[in-house]
Amino acid sequence: MTETATVLDESAGEALQVLRRVFGYDAFRGQQADIIDTVVAGGDALVLMPTGGGKSLCYQIPALVRSGVGVVISPLIALMQDQVDALTALGVRAGFLNSTQDFEQRREVEQAFLAGELDLLYLAPERLRVEATVRLLDQGKIALFAIDEAHCVSQWGHDFRPDYLMLSELHERWPDVPRIALTATATEATHQEIATRLKLADAKHFVASFDRPNIQYRIVSKDSPQRQLLDLLRTEHAGDAGIVYCLSRNSVEKTAEFLTKNGIEALPYHAGLDNRTRAANQARFLREDGLVVVATIAFGMGIDKPDVRFVAHLDLPKSVEGYYQETGRAGRDGLPSTAWLAYGLQDVVQQRKMIDTSEGDLSHRRRLSAHLDAMLALCETVQCRRSQLLAYFGQHGDPCANCDTCLTPPESWDGTIPAQKLLSTVYRLQHERGQKFGAGQLIDILLGKETEKVKQFRHEQLTVFGIGTELTDSEWRGVVRQLLAQRLLTVEGDYGTLVLTEESGEVLSRRREVMMRREPERVGRSSRSSGSKKKAAADLSPEAAPVFERLRTWRAGVAKEQGVPAYVIFHDATLRQIATDLPSTLAELGKISGVGENKLAKYGESLLEALVGE
Repeated sequence: MTETATVLDESAGEALQVLRRVFGYDAFRGQQADIIDTVVAGGDALVLMPTGGGKSLCYQIPALVRSGVGVVISPLIALMQDQVDALTALGVRAGFLNSTQDFEQRREVEQAFLAGELDLLYLAPERLRVEATVRLLDQGKIALFAIDEAHCVSQWGHDFRPDYLMLSELHERWPDVPRIALTATATEATHQEIATRLKLADAKHFVASFDRPNIQYRIVSKDSPQRQLLDLLRTEHAGDAGIVYCLSRNSVEKTAEFLTKNGIEALPYHAGLDNRTRAANQARFLREDGLVVVATIAFGMGIDKPDVRFVAHLDLPKSVEGYYQETGRAGRDGLPSTAWLAYGLQDVVQQRKMIDTSEGDLSHRRRLSAHLDAMLALCETVQCRRSQLLAYFGQHGDPCANCDTCLTPPESWDGTIPAQKLLSTVYRLQHERGQKFGAGQLIDILLGKETEKVKQFRHEQLTVFGIGTELTDSEWRGVVRQLLAQRLLTVEGDYGTLVLTEESGEVLSRRREVMMRREPERVGRSSRSSGSKKKAAADLSPEAAPVFERLRTWRAGVAKEQGVPAYVIFHDATLRQIATDLPSTLAELGKISGVGENKLAKYGESLLEALVGE
């Protein structure tokens, strides 16, 4: 065996020892071991791994094995304290430097760094613009640079951070320090952009499967979306923690108020709230069990709460990447979770209008349109949603049997004639009358409704008046939505009027068929209708279930006393195993996955007492 191979073998053994001693796990998952070996040996790595895949261990363990301090670049200022708390609970010496600290707090962390008393130091990217920070790093010994949330470097991405563009300079200033860039979402184009902008083309690239098999993807047609959401939470996720995403601040406030009035404690989160309220609501969500946060996309990146049981969208996400990133915040602990989206005609109209009026040049608007087209294709597919989602990221997936289209397959039907009728109505209004209208008026004409507006514009005289009575109002709305999704119609002006596209002529001239999705009749709920709590309870024996709840109560008390999120003490998965195995000694407790040396020493006696109970 060569000297290099011997060193690598020793490093791998040391990494596994750290995993067991500090984190309490017996083995690495997936590509973790290879990634860690690469960085420990001094190599650069670019890691694409789904949320919940164990990305943080890929830089935390090398930082503990290598000499020096691991410097983590993260945009998540509001969460750095929680990240440091979680590491401190494991016995890892961690600190952070960001704009929330006063002079004395920063000085203490800087002194600890210089004295070699830190294992990990978290920095916001803008701190590297401060010359004093750069001089500080020059004076210490750096084990590695970890660039977390690396997709923030993508200039046209949904989470772009301008300060990330300067991170390519890290290698120029500290050429001998290995770098690891990590993200939970990236298409092939974004992957290449990260590699180029961070100068990681020569790094070793690791791309894990983006599949999250424990998440059930469901997309429903909008019909009183707040009520639909309430039904979901009451029937499937009563008492569960979850995130509800809305497009506007106003919608966030109204939805949070609606849920609270209906007995579900919900907290709003958006950029319009003052910093103190935002921070307080985020802290409550992280620290308390069973809370729902209603938010704009300003919330969520880096949220490390493992027991988020559902992520719901009341408005259409702007891209598949955004949707994947947001839904990925559910079920980080691997237990069954739901990604639920309510989607309707107005979503498409609104998104198209926003793109047309957005800042940026034509190529930027085309890029936004391409993102929306991919999102609409996911919503309208009759195939497995998980397969389509994985295909977007360049990966293959077989039908999953755990999404709505697999569980309740929709029909595909020939909508060519209805499409021709609707497009003809648009054509006759526009070219015979010089008029443009939204979906409501078009549908009234097709259904032959003699409304005041129809009479006002004498639309009952049109040859297309009343030719669409074979479909209902809601079915016609589905036709309009799918024509917009297929770019056979587009939106124009502030009032969302509908106009023809170049492709419309192909349908009107019978040169193109239009296949559409027909929503299946949904009788009750899906096969997961028992809800995540009941499913989770079913995994525990009747004897273990009350023990698990007793341990959760114990954990909540300890977390409140220490002012940290409950998962910082122990994850649900660890408590479930304890409730099942019923260890009676510290030695037995130490063999449970997720119980490292520091947590065993800190909480072991107290936990064993709670285990015995009254």
